[in-house]
Amino acid sequence: MNTELKPIKNQEFGGERPLYCEHNLDLEGVIIHAGESALKETSNIRATHCRFEGKYPFWCCDGFEVRDCIFTVGARAALWYSKNLVMEDTIVDAPKMFREMEGIKIKNVIIGSAAETFWHCGNIEARDLVADRADYIFMKCHDIVLHNFKLNGNYSFQWTKNVEIHNSVLNTKDAFWETENVTVYDSVINGEFLGWHSRGLKLVRCHIGGSQPLCYAEDLVLEDCTFAPDADLAFEYSSVKATVKGHIVSVKNPRTGSIHAGSIGELIIDKNIKAPGNCLITTE
Repeated sequence: MNTELKPIKNQEFGGERPLYCEHNLDLEGVIIHAGESALKETSNIRATHCRFEGKYPFWCCDGFEVRDCIFTVGARAALWYSKNLVMEDTIVDAPKMFREMEGIKIKNVIIGSAAETFWHCGNIEARDLVADRADYIFMKCHDIVLHNFKLNGNYSFQWTKNVEIHNSVLNTKDAFWETENVTVYDSVINGEFLGWHSRGLKLVRCHIGGSQPLCYAEDLVLEDCTFAPDADLAFEYSSVKATVKGHIVSVKNPRTGSIHAGSIGELIIDKNIKAPGNCLITTE
């Protein structure tokens, strides 16, 4: 933000569109009370130590910084149809944040009600992000890099493309369905039905929990991963190249590729296996 900003300090606004179509503002200690679209169609906005209570405060915005702010429950659907956001040290209790956005940088943010958050967004960078009650988070997003992400919520990352995740804990059922080009490093992933129908999913030094993981996957890669005791019936109908440290409870009908594990409790190869049915399975 190189343009000189107009300061607005310790003021309160409410109602419909109080700062509509304003540009180049420096908001400090501002409270946005109940109402709608307080900062709609704005650009070059800096908000510091602010509190947002009304609906839809940042719609159709281009270039805005949000630091050390609070979005209350009433500030639902706060950031839609916007681009070029930096958000740091902020608490979000409002549902349905971040829709149809491009260019999002986040650091040290807690989203307490993250259901249906990050839909149809692209070019996302986040570090030290916590998302709770986060069903259907990151739906149909692209080009995402996450570090130290803590997730509690199901059906995450469906139909995403070009995702990179590091040092994270993901408690999430039905994660990474129909994804393309996703890589997860040094993370814990707990939840049933992981990665079904994915293409180019790669897990590196990850710990995997939950029943029936990694089925119906294409070009699946695992490097030095571990499996929890409840991660059974793995790899059904997948093309896979996997090295697993330690024990896998059961492997069922992998389609092709190779699997090497410390040990496998039950190997199920039956009449329902799909062609070519030539996966090479070895143990130590």
